Amino acid sequence: MNIEDNDPRCLVSCFEPAKVAAVRMRLEQDESDIKAVVRIFDVLGNRTRLRILLALASEELCVCDIAHVLNLSISAASHQLRALHDRDWLRMRNDGKMVYYRTDPQKVKQLLSMTNAFLEARIAQQKAG
Repeated sequence: MNIEDNDPRCLVSCFEPAKVAAVRMRLEQDESDIKAVVRIFDVLGNRTRLRILLALASEELCVCDIAHVLNLSISAASHQLRALHDRDWLRMRNDGKMVYYRTDPQKVKQLLSMTNAFLEARIAQQKAG
C-alpha cells in the first residue's frame, strides 16, 4: 500500500504461481456450493424479498395483504413471492381464490445453516494453513 496517498492497491509486482493455482483449484471445486450461496444471498440481498420473509415469519398473509404491508402493487408482490417460493423459502396454501403464503422455517434454517457451515469451513482452512 502506498502510505502517502492511502492507495489500497499493491504497488509491488508479485506472482506466486503455486498459490494462484491452488486457490483457483479450490474455487473450482467449490463452484456448486458457491452457486448455492449466491442464490441464498440473492434472496437476502434484495430488500423487498427480505421484508416479505420477515413479514411472513410472524404471520401467514395473502398476496393482497403483503402488497398492502409493503406498499407494492399486487403484481410486484406476486413477482417477489414467486421468486421466494421457487427457491423453497415459502409455502403456499389455496383457500378458494385466495393464495396465502408463509415462510418454511425449517428450509430457511437449513439454507442459512448450510451457508454458515460452508463459509466457516473455508475460513477455518485459512487459519489452519
